[in-house]
Amino acid sequence: MALNPEDFTALLIEEREDRLIVLLNRPEVRNAIDQQMVDELHAVCAELEREPKVLIIAGTDGVFASGADIGQLRERRRDDALQGINSTIFVRIAKLPMPVIAALDGYCLGGGAELAYAADFRIGTPSVRIGNPETGLGILAAAGATWRLKELVGEPKAKEILLAGAVLRAEEALRINLITGIYEAPELMEAAHALADRIARQDPMAVRITKSVFHAPAEAHPLIDTLAQGILFESQAKFDRMQAFLDRKSAKDSDAPAQDRTQK
Repeated sequence: MALNPEDFTALLIEEREDRLIVLLNRPEVRNAIDQQMVDELHAVCAELEREPKVLIIAGTDGVFASGADIGQLRERRRDDALQGINSTIFVRIAKLPMPVIAALDGYCLGGGAELAYAADFRIGTPSVRIGNPETGLGILAAAGATWRLKELVGEPKAKEILLAGAVLRAEEALRINLITGIYEAPELMEAAHALADRIARQDPMAVRITKSVFHAPAEAHPLIDTLAQGILFESQAKFDRMQAFLDRKSAKDSDAPAQDRTQK
């Protein structure tokens, strides 16, 4: 294991062969995101950039993340804002080579919501409350929400969340596709792992390249699609997986009754 769980205090880490599970673990402050958590998330990203795996991020004690640590945030000044402390780590998470799954429970507010927006997949429990109340604190959601949220849910709903402080319940978040599934709390991580299992059944290189192409600027298409496909067309996995598909199809056809083959 490249990451030593004992080196982390704000996160709980579990590393498996094809995925990394990270639990935000500051229950005394509802998993508020502080500098220590940001630093530890950078360490996680460094490892996943070195050895790409699916990342599952969740909270603890019925909370994903209540937001940035207000105690620290209150003391930050202009120069701190210009460093983009939270936005930098969320951009890094969004750009990880393999998909990121956010498993949400309870409060998912402010910086916690922006962390969730950076994930490729978001699922939640019935108790999810997700939104960006930053304007009520005299600041803005500057760690990705002002541009990611519009892409995720459209401009009118994004403005309701960002400008009017709307906090969405799970059902509405599902309706507008901000989350893609609702599961009871005991089944949430099981659902996250089931999604990770589906990803694991795909070719890892094809998944990595597809994610990169998906997030490429519009003006890069279709050239980047063609170039990426050219790379994958030369991969051994492409030949092996397509041959396996043809072999299964051939076996299925040969097992069919003679009359069925005639009808075909």
